[in-house]
Amino acid sequence: MHPLTSSAGGPLKGTCTVPGDKSISHRALMLGALAVGETSVSGLLEGEDVMATAAALRALGARIERTGDGDWRVEGVGVGGLAEPDSVLDLGNSGTAVRLLAGICASHGFTTFMTGDRSLRRRPMGRIIEPLERMGAQFVARSVGRLPLALLGAAQPLPIEYRLPMPSAQVKSAVLLAGLNAPGETRVVEPAPSRDHTERMLRLFGARVGVEEGADGASTISVAGYPELEPCALTVPGDPSAAAFPLAAALIVPGSDLVIPGVGINPARIGLLETLREMGAAIEMGSVREQAGEPVADIAVRSGPLRAVEVPAERAPRMIDEYPVLSVVAACAEGTTRLGGLAELRVKESDRLGATAAGLRAAGVGVTERDDGLDIVGRGGPPPGGGMVATHLDHRIAMAFLVLGMASEKPMIVDDGSMIGTSYPDFVADMNGLGASIDTG
Repeated sequence: MHPLTSSAGGPLKGTCTVPGDKSISHRALMLGALAVGETSVSGLLEGEDVMATAAALRALGARIERTGDGDWRVEGVGVGGLAEPDSVLDLGNSGTAVRLLAGICASHGFTTFMTGDRSLRRRPMGRIIEPLERMGAQFVARSVGRLPLALLGAAQPLPIEYRLPMPSAQVKSAVLLAGLNAPGETRVVEPAPSRDHTERMLRLFGARVGVEEGADGASTISVAGYPELEPCALTVPGDPSAAAFPLAAALIVPGSDLVIPGVGINPARIGLLETLREMGAAIEMGSVREQAGEPVADIAVRSGPLRAVEVPAERAPRMIDEYPVLSVVAACAEGTTRLGGLAELRVKESDRLGATAAGLRAAGVGVTERDDGLDIVGRGGPPPGGGMVATHLDHRIAMAFLVLGMASEKPMIVDDGSMIGTSYPDFVADMNGLGASIDTG
């Protein structure tokens, strides 16, 4: 356990460069490993989750090495060229790594064993097991598909058309990545848009990806099997989920004025920015450009008064990781903010819905917890603070309540900040460098 204490300090001012996007970092390593030749990646997130993916891909036969700060080289083995690992793949805390690597390994004719940390072993994997078994893979897992699991890949994988029961970028990605090593065309039908990082990066590496819009609002994404993926040089955009924390802090700490350069603004990831603007936040996006097949921008944010809103449930897929920190902002807004459509937060790194509600109560904030949402009573200013928050090994819960402590009347303590390194290793140093007061002692 590594408790941290966050207290109100001065305004947050300056420039904050956030780590590379975690979702894109995972995919850059994976597709680099499936390309033929050498891929170079700069700006890679060097957090624990991505390092677990790098170690797993090495065990599967790819050559991956660090060449500098955030700079990596991947020597790919080609689609279908991975080899059976000698030992169990330990994916730490990363649900993305498990689900996407399961998709890749499902269409290779060898056996893979996967596990993770205590938090990851509690998370259900049944949503990927069902479609991958249709493609010919076999799984042995604990109840509801929990880790550890054994995966016997299909020697002759089958292309399928799979309709997602609910939007999920990870399930969609697992099926599409499995389809790379299957004949013909693999298709995924999603009822509503989810993150499209996999589709964008597949195109960047030369795969043939199609998108068909249906009359009912559903979309069909297809990938052609057996492509020869081409290596490339790419720079990973800044992670919008990591940027959410300094951005939120600048909104609720009086007198703050920050610039966060080079942040990814993929339309499937900017639900938080839309919501904060509806709350009256002063947020500007400048120097919009493209990087690694993704749109990026420099984000400027200033503190100011905020008002409560009701966030539409259909926005949840575009900001699912940002609800804990949005809840912290809502605690400082005027009025009652209503969040819904969040049942998925019950099965993240922790029960994020319950953990967020408990943290708000510890800070003296009025909150009503529903099965799929929260009603948060904002004070229109600093909440009382003074409590301890149980993080449940969840990095986003830890960072969210450290942000709340920067604006509270009394300090906030998180019981363990050690897992913050999974996504934002320099979070405490960055925040303190901008004017925050987070005590690591």
